This record gives sequence, C-alpha cells and structure tokens, in this order.
Amino acid sequence: MPGPLRIRGSVVVPEAELLWRFSRSSGPGGQGVNTTDSRVELGLDVAATSALSPLLRERALARLADRLVDGVLTVSASEQRSQWQNRLSAEQKLADVLAAAIAPPPRPRVATRPSAAARRRRLEDKKHRGTIKRLRRAEPD
Repeated sequence: MPGPLRIRGSVVVPEAELLWRFSRSSGPGGQGVNTTDSRVELGLDVAATSALSPLLRERALARLADRLVDGVLTVSASEQRSQWQNRLSAEQKLADVLAAAIAPPPRPRVATRPSAAARRRRLEDKKHRGTIKRLRRAEPD
C-alpha cells in the first residue's frame, strides 16, 4: 500500500506525487458513519509527473482531457466502510485509468474483401429468406 504505485511495465508513480484526501463517506455505516473519514480521493498531476515519458505524458493528457482539472487526474472510492480498503480501491482505479490512457493506440484495421464462399452464403440466405416471405403471402383466389 504505502510506496510507489505501479501502473504497468516500467511506469511507476513515486509515492510523493500521489495526492491523498479523506472525507466522510455517505451512505450506510452504522454509528461510525459520521465520525470516520472513510471516503478516499486520490489525485495525480499528470502534467507534472516524472513517471511518464514525454510521449506517454502527451498521450495521457490528450486521452484524459475531459477528466483533468488543472492537469490533475482524481479518482475517488467510497464503496467500502474501511478507509484502508477504499485506499486500495482508489489506487487500483487510478492505475487502471492511467494504464488505459497511456496504452499504445490500436493497430489500424486493414480492409479486406469477403471471400467467395461468404458472398455465396449471403446470396443463398437472401434467396431462402425471400422464399419464406413469398410462401407467407395470401394466394389470389
């Protein structure tokens, strides 16, 4: 838990760059709900982090543009009653979001033509469907 946050491969965020915030969580929790700060917010300044190379930083900033506030990506966790479990959950969420943001772009699709057998099956299916519809029609008297 304490220590650097591993995103993927060689991308590791130093603990000093993680911004933690704790607050009271809403919802059920019994007698301790109004006294424990179990909700966790974890932030990372994507624009200034040393964990990302310039290429990965630009990729992350572009893909996360709608989620960033002044270059800071924030995730929150309040699903569990325990602050410790919410901390683990917040770390996992941040790692997942950042890993998806810095992932390489997918390979471009190469256009291919349908095979002769696929074209033949398509036409046979169309003819069969037309036959079914034709047989449904009321015959003229």
